[in-house]
Amino acid sequence: LVPKGSGAPGPTDGAFRSAQVSYSTHVQTYGWQGTAFDGATSGTVGRAKRLEGLKVSLNAGAGSGSIQYRTHVQTYGWESGWKADGAVSGTVGQAKRLEAVQIRLSGDVASRYDVYYRVHAQGFGWMGWAKNGESAGTAGYAYRLEAMQVQLVPKGSGAPGPTDGAFRS
Repeated sequence: LVPKGSGAPGPTDGAFRSAQVSYSTHVQTYGWQGTAFDGATSGTVGRAKRLEGLKVSLNAGAGSGSIQYRTHVQTYGWESGWKADGAVSGTVGQAKRLEAVQIRLSGDVASRYDVYYRVHAQGFGWMGWAKNGESAGTAGYAYRLEAMQVQLVPKGSGAPGPTDGAFRS
């Protein structure tokens, strides 16, 4: 508490920020997880459960445009087309693991932001951050994705963490 009319006890920049990206994963045995926002973890870590599906959306505060994504699915490989704006990528009810993911932006939002994402993969743990359509995960290992994080950052401002080893084949 501060006396009426006095200044804040610290900086007030960024006191409120609306979520810009939201996403949910379909996890083996558990089904669809609650929605995660702006870099939070969706999926599980340390439970040996595969991700099977993914939905990603931009929120109104992010600007006009679209978020597009596709997954590399066990036995199927990369999806031939990109999903967008909350559509399901991957599978549900087929017991197929996701092995890698690619996410990109289009429209005005792509000129204002970079999309970064990383995955927690069997045998590797948390991998480096990929961005703007790059692959994150593995190919040729038959390893499952277990969790992921997605985050928008202002264009050119850099990754939220290390980018080495985002994808291994």
